[in-house]
Amino acid sequence: MTPFSHIGLFTKPNDTRVDKTLHQLHEFLIQRGLHVHCDRNAGIILGLPTMPTDVLAQHIDLAIVVGGDGTLLGAGRLLADHEVPIIGINLGRLGFLVDISPDEALTQLEEILNGQYKEEPRFVLHADVIREDAIIGSGDALNDVVLHVRNEVRMIEFTTRVDGHFVNTQRADGLVITTPTGSTAYALSSGGPIMHPSLQAIALVPICPHTLSDRPLVINNQSLIEVQLCEDRDIPARLSFDGQNNIELESGDLLRIHTRPEKVRLLHPQSYDYFHILREKLHWGVQL
Repeated sequence: MTPFSHIGLFTKPNDTRVDKTLHQLHEFLIQRGLHVHCDRNAGIILGLPTMPTDVLAQHIDLAIVVGGDGTLLGAGRLLADHEVPIIGINLGRLGFLVDISPDEALTQLEEILNGQYKEEPRFVLHADVIREDAIIGSGDALNDVVLHVRNEVRMIEFTTRVDGHFVNTQRADGLVITTPTGSTAYALSSGGPIMHPSLQAIALVPICPHTLSDRPLVINNQSLIEVQLCEDRDIPARLSFDGQNNIELESGDLLRIHTRPEKVRLLHPQSYDYFHILREKLHWGVQL
């Protein structure tokens, strides 16, 4: 007997590549006698009723995301409150998170529905933007929270504190505050470390720092991180969450980042191997 009975289908809008896979999934799930619910995008493709994501999350016990990592990041942030487990079917490019290929989807989904899977919790970051002692914006990120320059090719200056302790004041194009999940994304291209998903750690990775001694710093994920834009350098800046949502910043703004108590629950086939994913996606050499 399957541990799941109400399945939610999620995909991104205006992507015709997902049509065939979505229809196959829907037919497969219905044949197993499962209840299928759709987000707006999947419902349009399948011609089925839809419901808002916050309502959908309360009605499902498993989410299947069809698309790329960006689609899963968006669904993960929305489902984190309810800790609904997520399966990712890769119709994108790299696919570090959506690790099931369409060709193997039905076979591996059959195993997962029968309770044969690996579960991997991933923690989520929350950030508040504080201006004159008031929170003007907030957001969550499964990959990373990124402070970066907006519209100009100029460095910003900011001060970082961890758990109230002064770390440094630096000038750079920005700062990536990344989870292990996001360590293979923007942080990696900025020279940050690859962190295994099981690590309870956060990396602070400067983007093109002016001083070469400014290096990535790895800290405990229970730390409170505070980053404040220096008031004497009025450079337009922005805070981004997984590269999808943005808050415009001003000089003097304070960013307060911490880990949410809720987790995103990823489900993988039992054959899942994180190091195989790294070798495949990063084109590492294989030792025979």
